[in-house]
Amino acid sequence: MWVENILLAAAAQPATLAEWWAKYGNMLLSAIWATVYMTVVSTFVGYLFGLPLGVVLTVTDKDGLKPNAGIYKILDFICNILRSVPFLILLILIIPFTKMLVGKSYGTTAVIVPLTIAAIPFIARMVESSLKEVDAGVIEAAQSMGASNLQIVWKVLLVEGRTSLLVNATIAMGTILGYSAMAGAVGGSGLGAIAIQYGYNRYQYDIMFVTVVLLIILFQLFTNLGMFISRKLDKRRTGDGK
Repeated sequence: MWVENILLAAAAQPATLAEWWAKYGNMLLSAIWATVYMTVVSTFVGYLFGLPLGVVLTVTDKDGLKPNAGIYKILDFICNILRSVPFLILLILIIPFTKMLVGKSYGTTAVIVPLTIAAIPFIARMVESSLKEVDAGVIEAAQSMGASNLQIVWKVLLVEGRTSLLVNATIAMGTILGYSAMAGAVGGSGLGAIAIQYGYNRYQYDIMFVTVVLLIILFQLFTNLGMFISRKLDKRRTGDGK
């Protein structure tokens, strides 16, 4: 049966590249926009919550500016629980919340909700890792000059760790891009939905191949842009004239 389906799908394909693009081009362009929209917005909103959460985790850790085992353990537990849930399962679990928040549980805007929730603990851990890379001597110097904890966070940790923060933001965006593709399996939109609806369900492997290539291109664009910005802001390279 599946062989017959493949043969029927192949017979229905346009004969030339121009005909193929005329048939599927607008759909793919719309899917690219939806994927970029979901990825960028989810990353931005994820950082609105994940960045402060990562800062609090860093500050309240045993070696932080203001250790607090109770707060750290609670936040650490929440992050670990959320990160341990596979994205597809999380997406299904929070369907009622998504519907309550945006009025529906499917589509481009609706997918942003589970993408953001999945991104927040991941981003928080990345931020925590970046801030803990800051040289302790720089922090001690700021403390000796009478800087408050808030000033140290704002003017030392975030400034000194900005290169690592940007590199990790690039990684986070790439991860969210991958999540957005998986959302196509349960009513999402974008390139992932096109790959599943056409490439898998209708045996149109040419479309699946194109969507995979487009996802790779988007990932490379996000990665190269993030790395370019991080290199420009890396103070260790500015003195070398690079």
